[in-house]
Amino acid sequence: MTDRAAALDHIAAYADAGGFRSDLAALVARPTESQDPRGAPHLRAYLTEAMTPMLQAMGFSCEVLDNPVPGAGPLLVAERIEDPALPTVLTYGHGDVVRAQEDRWRAGLEPFVLTAKGDRLYGRGSADNKAQHLINLRAMGAVIAARGALGFNAKVLIETGEEIGSPGLRAFCEAHRDRLAADVLIASDGPRLSPARPTIFTGSRGGASFDLRVDLREGANHSGNFGGLLADPAIILAHALACITDRRGRITVPEWRPDSLTPRIRQVLAALPDPDTGIPLDAEWGEEDQTLAERVFGWNSFAVLAMVAGIPEAPLNAIAGWARATCQLRFVVGTDPGDILPALRRHLDRHGFQGVTITAPENGSFPATRLDPDHPWVRFAAASLQRTTGEAPHLLPNLGGSLPNDCFAEVLGLPTLWVPHSYAGCSQHAPDEHVLMPLSRQALIAMTGLYWDIAETGGPA
Repeated sequence: MTDRAAALDHIAAYADAGGFRSDLAALVARPTESQDPRGAPHLRAYLTEAMTPMLQAMGFSCEVLDNPVPGAGPLLVAERIEDPALPTVLTYGHGDVVRAQEDRWRAGLEPFVLTAKGDRLYGRGSADNKAQHLINLRAMGAVIAARGALGFNAKVLIETGEEIGSPGLRAFCEAHRDRLAADVLIASDGPRLSPARPTIFTGSRGGASFDLRVDLREGANHSGNFGGLLADPAIILAHALACITDRRGRITVPEWRPDSLTPRIRQVLAALPDPDTGIPLDAEWGEEDQTLAERVFGWNSFAVLAMVAGIPEAPLNAIAGWARATCQLRFVVGTDPGDILPALRRHLDRHGFQGVTITAPENGSFPATRLDPDHPWVRFAAASLQRTTGEAPHLLPNLGGSLPNDCFAEVLGLPTLWVPHSYAGCSQHAPDEHVLMPLSRQALIAMTGLYWDIAETGGPA
């Protein structure tokens, strides 16, 4: 078995004979909840008992290292260096999952038991992110089996804290910059734009979370005795929020309107279908002169995640003393992350809301990243995926959500390609999380083809 077609047949047989399902079941069975302290021993066991033996069998040297942030989950670094003169590919995954929410899964399903129903494989972490890095590793294994060698150098970084904001990952990459040095990052997370067709995205939107709060007085006061005499903090806060966007959600803070939706980015996004989210979209929401794809992949969006005043579950006939809104700005490259909250402060002050305070949690923001969609590695990967699947992949300048891509793009200085192996309807972070077996099978074949092409050509010229 020394040619490309045979390697693709080999990985297809792995999927069809149940190997993929069996391997995924073993990974899903580990309750690696990083949001729950009970998950801590399982996080380390995932790296030492599941990932390390798999990678060692593929000829990788492995080391599990402590996180530079005390109490945060460990990280695994694996390396297969065949020849320093060959190109080096770094891949990434995360072994942790969100809370299982055991009591909310539908009858017949359990979060840590992989269950097949039709084309769906249900289990917590199946889509996010265990199937995704399993696909990439098994695709590398198929190339090794076919060629007797990988044909390039490979490094693997698996963390166990992505679901809690990847604490320590950036510092870890800074401390191990030489060890993680590579020519390109090729990793997988997030959803495809369409289940039947591969997607490539080259970065992610950033996010800044913060609270807006109006504190006027201690306690509440009777609305009959004081209505018309005491200012209502909830009304003040509602008006403050209303000055951040117009009535259709169009951002009005000048500094929050980026300059990076260039003609080339518009051209890339124009080739995409409307996002296939599985729920009806509100076409009249957001920027009037933008397509739906431009609004989510090329622009900033502001959201109020939660609001509270008084006691919502037991309202009193009283004017509350305070009100709070937890907010978030999702932002693209072209937005100054250091000026997001100062710009909001200036904007609120201009509108007379000096009494509204802004507070941000310590880990309340993460950067936006984007690789040039015309980068040679993007063109190379897109051509390979099309050759294998017969479908030109959807190309996104960045994911609408967020990933710790800054660790690779900024700290390690790598071109970053993400090839997701899930889809928007996978119930990620919700009960009944699942992957699609046909999508996973296609992804196994497509990634085997991509790695084969890197081995054959050394990557882009």
